Amino acid sequence: MTASSKQQRNSRYYIGDVKHQLRDGYGLYVYPNSFFRYEGEWKAGEKHGHGKLLMKDGSYYEGEFSSGEIDGNGLRYWASSGNTYSGQFRCGELHGFGVMQYGDGSRYEGEFSYGLREGHGFLLDKEGHAYQGSFHNNKKHGEGQMTCRNGDQYEGGWILDQRQGHGVLRFIDGSIYEGQWRNSLFNGQGSMIHCSGVIYEGMWTNGQPAGGASKIVIEGGDVLEVFQDSPFTVEVQLQNNEGEMTAGENGRVLKLSAGVRYTELPPSCSSTTFLKLIEDMEEKPFPTSFGFECISYPLMEKMLERDHSRGSAPLAVTKSGFVLTDSPIPEGEVESGSGSDTMGGRGAPPSNLDGNLQFSGSEDDWQPPPANQRVEAGCAKFQNVMLAPPPTNYRAFLVMDELEKQKAAKKPAGRASSEKLTSSLDRSADSRSNIVSHVGGNSKSSLADSVNVRAGEYVIMVQDVTSPPFLNHPLPPAFVLLRVIPPKNGKNSKSVRKESK
Repeated sequence: MTASSKQQRNSRYYIGDVKHQLRDGYGLYVYPNSFFRYEGEWKAGEKHGHGKLLMKDGSYYEGEFSSGEIDGNGLRYWASSGNTYSGQFRCGELHGFGVMQYGDGSRYEGEFSYGLREGHGFLLDKEGHAYQGSFHNNKKHGEGQMTCRNGDQYEGGWILDQRQGHGVLRFIDGSIYEGQWRNSLFNGQGSMIHCSGVIYEGMWTNGQPAGGASKIVIEGGDVLEVFQDSPFTVEVQLQNNEGEMTAGENGRVLKLSAGVRYTELPPSCSSTTFLKLIEDMEEKPFPTSFGFECISYPLMEKMLERDHSRGSAPLAVTKSGFVLTDSPIPEGEVESGSGSDTMGGRGAPPSNLDGNLQFSGSEDDWQPPPANQRVEAGCAKFQNVMLAPPPTNYRAFLVMDELEKQKAAKKPAGRASSEKLTSSLDRSADSRSNIVSHVGGNSKSSLADSVNVRAGEYVIMVQDVTSPPFLNHPLPPAFVLLRVIPPKNGKNSKSVRKESK
């Protein structure tokens, strides 16, 4: 039998070189199932050398063969997924170093072991996250670094595609977390330096600080008491859900503000001019925890200088709160034994001849509202705060005055009484108008010429104004009632210093 007759007998499946009655050299072979077709080099009847194996669905391999197997370097394309691999093979499997370009746009460059990512490599996934590090069983496992699409960077441990163990995450906004991880969440001991300036160090659970602050608490009870035109101090704690102070948290920014109760003007008000004024001065009230709304009231801060000739006076502690003042205190207003619960205070307005406290000192002794305070070890303190004189045409007081005026008019008190009330209200409005510019620090007159802060009940509010909010969760505001008490005439002979003894 001649060689040509052998080729003719095998021509249905193979066309190419034959040696010793075996396919040897270069040839084209179509498999009997017609799904596969090979064109390339042969040796002793087996695919060997360089060749291309094509599949009927459009997939193919082109590269090195050894003893009939895909082995060595080559290029593999999968038509069903669109994946393309270029690299090393062993026994038909991806094995060694290679580059896989996935059909979904992701890309891996690194080590493979029998078809799986194994060892060290670089992966750019379809979301745009770039990972470089160790792989096991096709997943990120071991030590690695990831740069997220938004710019955040993580470096640390991984287990089965999850951040686990110790790691450092650097956010694109400048925040940094370093500590323990579990299932890609902060879990265990760790510390965070937030871009807002907040620093928390302690335990974390499921991505949240286990001992972190959940509320703002104003110390001193539900009601604080202060005498007219006296400075006071507001002390604040950040507490967790268990009511414990969060000493491991620092840097939140707190804002102190005040308000007075919002009162609706009844439709029966007869003064058209007054109604128009109220409409023009309309201010949106804010809710409180007391079940009523408030309108903002201005605060100011007293710049105190120690008077060595007088010494420093203590903080008078009342039944419902505390008051920072060194003005003469009416007899009977200080609790017995308060000397052990006092704090130092410096410089305060003295009383005038009729026993009513007045603002004193030059305009340099005062400044606009107290600055926001940063929390240290879970605490913050606003010192030497005062209610400012009421602004001109202050809406809340205008409404109160009008209601009192109407109420007085309904009483059969006689014409003289009504005229006296009206005259008093007019004088009050004129006085408020004269002192507004001084609150901003522009007046050259003394605050001693201003009207006293009204006695009555105010609301103090402490807000978390940290920007941006720590972990996107600002704390709810805290409220306390501030009761302003007028001094008792004729009972100012005893000072706080004497009472504290």
